[in-house]
Amino acid sequence: MLHERPGNGSSVAVCRPSSTHTVLALQQATRRSKSLHRPWVDDANLITGAQNPVVLYVSGGNTQVIAYSRQCYRIFGETLDIAVGNCLDRFARVINLSNDPSPGYNIEQEAKKGKRILQLPYTTKGMDISLSGILTSTEAYTLDKRFRPGSSIESYLEDVFTPADLCYSLQETVFAMLVEITERAMAHIGSKDVLIVGGVGCNQRLQEMMGVMAQERGGKVFATDERFCIDNGIMIAQAGLLSFRMGYKTPLSESTCTQRFRTDEVHVAWRA
Repeated sequence: MLHERPGNGSSVAVCRPSSTHTVLALQQATRRSKSLHRPWVDDANLITGAQNPVVLYVSGGNTQVIAYSRQCYRIFGETLDIAVGNCLDRFARVINLSNDPSPGYNIEQEAKKGKRILQLPYTTKGMDISLSGILTSTEAYTLDKRFRPGSSIESYLEDVFTPADLCYSLQETVFAMLVEITERAMAHIGSKDVLIVGGVGCNQRLQEMMGVMAQERGGKVFATDERFCIDNGIMIAQAGLLSFRMGYKTPLSESTCTQRFRTDEVHVAWRA
């Protein structure tokens, strides 16, 4: 990603370490930096949009509740096993939902048709959550004799359940867990606002549930749609620009990628 610096037309080549195609992006940005004779800047996750919010970071690879303090985003709670996006994607494959445009989106649409909440494990451990058990239990329901993969609306008069019911139950239970641990973090740091980031953050039901909680606390939710929740060039370029303005550069000879780069390992040099 090439980003033009306002005012003088200079540029920086930036790469986001946690991107899905990290190695390829690293190689491309390195070549771009050399060809343009521009400095190289490694980018950390940049989260903006509210004053002192608790941040819910939910994606296919991460599930964390974080907040900023002393030039670092501190992790207050996280998943103990799989990420929420991974959980939803894996169940989408179990019930043969399409990958177009994404499994998580199709889970969300299917859940809107659900009428019944089935009992699933609700596992919060302090500020952390566990999602592997709820995934296993939801998958087990597909083997139940009451499960009807192709049932119509008339089936709700019977003691059966459908894929839509399972999606509905999975979403409601998992999102309730996320709301609970987020509210605990808000109480801990005295914040009324929540910022939702990551690919799962564009789920409207999650935004709705989080919004109810935040409103009850006199706050609000800052959330966006898929244009900004997923990895994108503007997010990468802005974080790289902020780092560059603070004098942070990485020599090309030292440029590497770290695929398991934790949020709280990032030094946020551009904030006080």
